[in-house]
Amino acid sequence: MLEQFLETSDEWITERTGIKERLVISSEKLEDLAVIAANKALEDANLKASDIDYIICSNVVNEYVTPALSCIIQGKLGATCPTVDINAACAGFLFALDMADDKLNAKKAKNILIVCAEEPSRMVSWQNRSTSVLFGDGAGAAVVTEGDALKAIRLTTSSLTEVLYYQRKLEPTPYISKEENFEPLVMKGREVFKHAVTSSCRDIRKLLNQTGLEPDDVKYYVLHQANLRIIESIRNFLGVDKERVPHNVDRYGNISSAALPALLDELNRAGKLQKGDKLVFSAFGAGFTTGACIIEWAK
Repeated sequence: MLEQFLETSDEWITERTGIKERLVISSEKLEDLAVIAANKALEDANLKASDIDYIICSNVVNEYVTPALSCIIQGKLGATCPTVDINAACAGFLFALDMADDKLNAKKAKNILIVCAEEPSRMVSWQNRSTSVLFGDGAGAAVVTEGDALKAIRLTTSSLTEVLYYQRKLEPTPYISKEENFEPLVMKGREVFKHAVTSSCRDIRKLLNQTGLEPDDVKYYVLHQANLRIIESIRNFLGVDKERVPHNVDRYGNISSAALPALLDELNRAGKLQKGDKLVFSAFGAGFTTGACIIEWAK
C-alpha cells in the first residue's frame, strides 16, 4: 500500500526497520482504542472502573488540546476518579509507572489505571518515507496495585530537542509578532539510533548492578519497539540470547508509549510469564526521555 504513494518498497522498509506491517487509525478514534485497552486491563485485574482511584494517560498528540485525553477516557469508562495526562513520548509508560508507584507508596491510591494511547501516524508527513514507514497507532493499558513487584526504576531526560520533534501552529492572534513554525515529525535517524542504544544499555546495566542481578537472571527484556535494528543492537551490547528479547515491531511498527504494555500483554496472554520471573523494561523517546525498570512477575 505504501508503495502506491511513497518512493519505497517492502524490501527497503524491512531491511532498515524490520517492520512488515502496521495498523493506523482511519475511521476509529484514539479514545475508543484507549477504552478497549483499559477495559481489558480492568478485566485482567478483576476490577471495575469504579474501583480505580487514579488514571494516568500517556499521550503525545490527539485531536483534543483540551480536555485531557484521560478525562475523555474516564467518562467513557464510567470512572469517577481524578485523571492526568503526561507526555514523555515513547518512554511514557515507565514515567507513568514511576508516578503510580509514588502515589501507591504515599497511600494516596490503591488501584491506578495507566493508559498509553498514541497515534503517531498523525504527526508524520506521508510524503516522507524516512519517518512515515516507522509508525503505527495503538493503545495499551495496565492496572497497578499495591505490592513490591517493582524492584528498581530509573528515569532520565536529556534536552535534545533538535534530534526528534514535531511542531504545530496555534490559533492566530493579532499580538503574535514572532515567527511560528509548523513541521511534521523530524527525526535525525543516526542521532536517535545512537542515543537510544547508548541510553538503554546504560539504564539496564545500572539497574542490574543496583539489584545484584546478572543479565541471565532476567526472563525477558521488554524493549521499546522503535526499530528492529535498535532492538538487536541493544541485545548484542547486553550479550543476551534472542529468545530473551521478544518483539512485535514487525507487526505494529513504533506505537510510541503503547509499545511496552502491548508487548507485555502479548507475553502474558501467550502464557509465557510465570510467578517470580524477572522482567526488564526499557524505553526511549523524544526529549530525549529514557526509562528502565525491573519488575518481578507476581501472578
